[in-house]
Amino acid sequence: MTTQVAYKLPKTLLNKGTGFLNGYTHTLNPYTGCTFGCSYCYVRQMPVSLFRKEDWGSWVDVKKEASGILAKELQRARKKGNITIFMSSSTDPYQPVEAQEQITRSLLETMLMYPPDFVLLQTRSPLVTRDIDVLQKLGERVRVSMTVETDQDDIRKHFTPSAPPIAGRLHALKQLRDAGIPTQVAIAPVLPSSEQFASKLRPLVQRVCIDDYFMGDGSQGKRTRRLGMEQRYQEIGLEHWYAPDAYKTIVERMQNCFEEHEIYISQAGFEP
Repeated sequence: MTTQVAYKLPKTLLNKGTGFLNGYTHTLNPYTGCTFGCSYCYVRQMPVSLFRKEDWGSWVDVKKEASGILAKELQRARKKGNITIFMSSSTDPYQPVEAQEQITRSLLETMLMYPPDFVLLQTRSPLVTRDIDVLQKLGERVRVSMTVETDQDDIRKHFTPSAPPIAGRLHALKQLRDAGIPTQVAIAPVLPSSEQFASKLRPLVQRVCIDDYFMGDGSQGKRTRRLGMEQRYQEIGLEHWYAPDAYKTIVERMQNCFEEHEIYISQAGFEP
């Protein structure tokens, strides 16, 4: 699929944290659109996607001059109190275009000058390791949340064929751990996985967040149901994984390797 890249000059970057992310003062999206184009992505059902004629995953808008805009917004926001940022709520800050454009990196560098109290980096891309030098300077103000929905790459290919391979994400977590960066794994949404999943994650993180379509898409699963997700599970004969209580299987498996205080369910795992 050819990616359509456009360049836009945004008026603002920081948006108020609402709904699922109301624990944050702000959300921050370096891009509009996301070329990972995951089949289950709830953003497909949001106006940013529905109002575009192009298929979700085929286009991305790069936000020009983002670092200068953010610097001004952070200074204004600081006058009002604490600043906690979720980055990102409707795109992946480390999707492929970031390798060249480096918008996300420029925003993190701006945060070094005008530090927020906390920023959560939500990604599924090993590209995040490129910015370890900046993340180390942010210290305890940052947490990298790496999406690893399954430990099986054939499952990953079925649901998210354009997303990075699982092995690359696990290696990235090891690099982040070795660099002393606060990290967590986000098993979100829960996809079919093996009984060895927990033991593979145990050496890499001390924090696991588990979420699914029914808790996490903001509409009790209605958004993702409209995307035909149940059929995708049926295609591989694993429809029992598409159920409101399927996440409990993952919780039980994680409890065999992780302490209770290391396991977070849905919204609690993404809180600052």
